[in-house]
Amino acid sequence: MRVLQLGPYPPPHGGVQTNLVAIHRALQARGDTALVANITRHRRATGDGVYYPNNALQLAGLLLRTRADVIHLHIGGHLSTRLVLLCLACTLVPRTRSVVTFHSGGYAGSPAGRAAARWTFRGFVLRRVDVIIAVNHEIVNLMRRFGVADRRIAVIAPHAVNADEIAAAAQSPLPGPIADFVRSHEPFLLTVGLLEPEYDLSLQLEAMPAVRARFKNAGLAIVGSGSLDGELRRRIAASSVADHVLLCGDVPHETTLGMITKADALLRTTHYDGDSVAVREALCAGTSVIATDNAMRPAGVRLIPVSDRPALEAAIDQVLSGGAERSREAGDRGGVEPVLDLYDRLLANVPAAALPIAGS
Repeated sequence: MRVLQLGPYPPPHGGVQTNLVAIHRALQARGDTALVANITRHRRATGDGVYYPNNALQLAGLLLRTRADVIHLHIGGHLSTRLVLLCLACTLVPRTRSVVTFHSGGYAGSPAGRAAARWTFRGFVLRRVDVIIAVNHEIVNLMRRFGVADRRIAVIAPHAVNADEIAAAAQSPLPGPIADFVRSHEPFLLTVGLLEPEYDLSLQLEAMPAVRARFKNAGLAIVGSGSLDGELRRRIAASSVADHVLLCGDVPHETTLGMITKADALLRTTHYDGDSVAVREALCAGTSVIATDNAMRPAGVRLIPVSDRPALEAAIDQVLSGGAERSREAGDRGGVEPVLDLYDRLLANVPAAALPIAGS
């Protein structure tokens, strides 16, 4: 089998990237031809079946040249016109089955998502896809509003958490500046995500003075990159806790896992969010998690309302004081094997009606 995935290939490392890489490696492990076209601005050298087309023309050539049996497009965030056109291109490749995973945790409830309707260009394109993988039932309902038939929708949780990788990362040393920061800050708080408005990072910065008033050696490290990098650096530099907040940028996934294992708590404050892999990794590592309630957090997460600083401060206080129970979640390959099974069934020409909505 030849599978071409389109989506974000790390770095940076996030939930969509984790799912894509897990599928890529699982295909390689069973002897299939696994190819990836990175469709983000992040560039690296082509290798290991991963391509970095520079423009739409190069990407179109890759779609035709690879002669894939399955083209699998990963969509996170908003369903932009660019992504809709790319989705349409995937459905037009001859003798190829098309799969789309819609990872977004917030699009269904956004103004654009609420305006979803069958008689729209987006609806027309999505109905052409052989199977759409929805990561939760909000997205199932979104696809129904676009007119996608239930027989073309599968619900597959995207998490792919490797307990062995987490255990190995716990034993590996952290790089110098990060190790120094962790060593000098106890308790150590950690955030993993994009430096984008939807991650509500200003809420965490505003909470840090109160946290340090209660825990004088507390520090916060933020892993990730994004459009708010410059603004956050300026805000941190001007704050009273500047020496106790470390903006790490993108770091290797192994380093992120190592930081998660050493953190006293992982913070996940968002305006909207999906099923965060960082949250799953922290739970697997036995690290406490404080996260904004998005109605889909796993058991064991301490939930707070959106943009509620007093609630965040109270949750941090409780966790760091030992007043919150920790839970450990087993590693989970959930987003991989069901997808490979889906590929096999598509290529075996299993009737669409035999691909029901899982978990409904």
